[in-house]
Amino acid sequence: MKLNEKYLKYFLTAFASFIPFLLALYFIAIGKDSLLAFQKFGISFFLGSTWNPPREIFQVFPEIMGTLVSSAIALLISLPVSIGLAIFLSEFCPRRFSDFLGSIVELLAAVPSVVYGFWGLAVFVPYFLYPVENFLKENLSFIPLLSSNDGITGYNMLSSGVVLAIMIMPIMSSVCRESFLYVPSSLREAAYALGATKSEVIRKAVIGYAKQGIAASVFLGFGRALGETMAVTMIIGNALQFSYSLLMPSQTLASLIANQYAEAIGEIAISSVIAAGFTLLVISFIINFAARIILRRMRLRGSELI
Repeated sequence: MKLNEKYLKYFLTAFASFIPFLLALYFIAIGKDSLLAFQKFGISFFLGSTWNPPREIFQVFPEIMGTLVSSAIALLISLPVSIGLAIFLSEFCPRRFSDFLGSIVELLAAVPSVVYGFWGLAVFVPYFLYPVENFLKENLSFIPLLSSNDGITGYNMLSSGVVLAIMIMPIMSSVCRESFLYVPSSLREAAYALGATKSEVIRKAVIGYAKQGIAASVFLGFGRALGETMAVTMIIGNALQFSYSLLMPSQTLASLIANQYAEAIGEIAISSVIAAGFTLLVISFIINFAARIILRRMRLRGSELI
């Protein structure tokens, strides 16, 4: 190995080693500042439902549930739309238009979240979601998920989930589209040769081959939704409570941090807000770690079938 190549290897290794060091630094720094809140409240910090700064009681169970539920709503709405859009761009749309439309979809992922939040706050919620939610309350209020004791404002868990779905759709559809484009043409031709229809080729050959890419898009979109802050803060209603009704205001860990950090007074209050951030970091890490395990098992299972 030449001398310059040897130094290049050491230089790139140092860069690669910086990533786990940076991750460990995140956990150590945030965990250290969260220690005071964890010591005072213990497990009740995660399982309690009270956030009361005057009494110095800080618990984040409603925010944990709000984070998971709003992200799950976004995923349930965005996944079929993203897969359908990816199928259209890769299987039906002419190639000269597919690349153009695909680039537009990818550009939507670059729109700042505060723009999505302002658009949802000023346009989408009052003129589109509010009439739908009012209809749901009047006709389906017997369903616990759609019940509401108060008047409908439009700024609630369902609204935040829908706006989050719009935000993560470009990322998910782009990953799905790339996965479909990498399906070998020979696989499609073999399916047609066996007498399969267009829909059967898409369902069994294309989607079956690209299922790892679809799973990756799911976890990527879910991770993006978990940490979203500004758009959710502007739309979810920011109520310090969790309701099983999707038409009631709620709050996520990210919106809690955005709303409370500037107003936190005292060591325990600041530590509790940072502990909420540490909780969100741990949840994101666990989900990404689980995603790696699932994708690895899918990859191994696929290699066994070859």
